[in-house]
Amino acid sequence: MPAARFPIEASHILMFARSVGDDNPIYSDAEYAAGCEPGSIIAPPTFMQASAQFDPDYFLRPKIGQPWFGSGKEATGLPPKTETGESGGNEKKSSGPGGLHAEQHFEYHRHPKPGDVLSATAKQGKRWEKQGKRSGKLIFTESIVEYRDQNGELVVTARGVGVATERPVDQ
Repeated sequence: MPAARFPIEASHILMFARSVGDDNPIYSDAEYAAGCEPGSIIAPPTFMQASAQFDPDYFLRPKIGQPWFGSGKEATGLPPKTETGESGGNEKKSSGPGGLHAEQHFEYHRHPKPGDVLSATAKQGKRWEKQGKRSGKLIFTESIVEYRDQNGELVVTARGVGVATERPVDQ
């Protein structure tokens, strides 16, 4: 879930562009950007993903005093859960369904730019199923997030598709 309120600053855009290795001056040079069609610094195409960093409950964000997904000896940083739901030990691991992020699409109604304060509204999209070869049924779910600016104007529509297996894939 993206943050309910997502303020965009030029420094956010610059850091995001650097993190994805895009040195286009339209993301950092106000003088250059003024001479381009948008007329100002704009955000890179996948910048809307950064809105998650403004969500205090974002699952990839470390939380003080809590184990963090991504740190430690285990691949996820957290000890595996057992069938009883407890962590650790040599007990049998949970065999719940697996899932992954399958697609991401962005529809831009205008360029996000410094000074915008976006609000996000998440909606459920379509749901469909396909038969997998090894994993049984594949369950696809679509989520839609609309980002509106401080004036209520639609700026970006983001559509993501996740896929989960009906049963775990054998190792």
